[in-house]
Amino acid sequence: MAIDVLVFDAYGTLWDPHSLLKRCDACWPGKGMQVSHVWRAKQLEATWLRSLMGRYVPFSTVTREALAFACESLQLPLQKDHETELMAGYLKLAPFADVADALMRKPAARTAILSNGSPDMLEPLVRHSGLRFDAVLSVDAAKVFKPAPQTYQLAVERFGVPKERIGFVSSNFWDAAGAKSFGFDVYWINRAGAVPERLGFQPDRVLRSLAEL
Repeated sequence: MAIDVLVFDAYGTLWDPHSLLKRCDACWPGKGMQVSHVWRAKQLEATWLRSLMGRYVPFSTVTREALAFACESLQLPLQKDHETELMAGYLKLAPFADVADALMRKPAARTAILSNGSPDMLEPLVRHSGLRFDAVLSVDAAKVFKPAPQTYQLAVERFGVPKERIGFVSSNFWDAAGAKSFGFDVYWINRAGAVPERLGFQPDRVLRSLAEL
């Protein structure tokens, strides 16, 4: 079946959360990598736990709380100016090297973003990047995080096409599995050569980079 709309995940797929690693290292010399990885891991974990508890808060709140957790768990002081700088950095994350060329190829008639990011984070990020999409969708509209089915339904409602005619692109396997469970045609961008998780669903295609789209 032909794909009418290609929907991209944002964080980890188009933009690299770890592009803030140098800033983290400037705040906590020698500890930047640890902070960056714990921050990202706890950010994701909090979205899943909050969804299960039915306690949604915007992704900006989740991100701020995850940074505080990372610092406390690593026994590092979190100064207000460091927090402000790093949260601002999330609005200007670096895209992965394969992003611009892949989007210029326009692999589908329409393209969109569907992200856990809240509008206060996502809209400035897209604007700063200069990338163009037909829609930028946030799970904030559903008040629950991916991979809850109602988050993927947002793309169906926005474009008015059957879910089988929507292609979904993510480098996060849990997101790819959630999208496949929902009924999208799914492309997993496995840049790191990771082993697929056992979640009952597999992507339709596994690609090494966005260039292969």
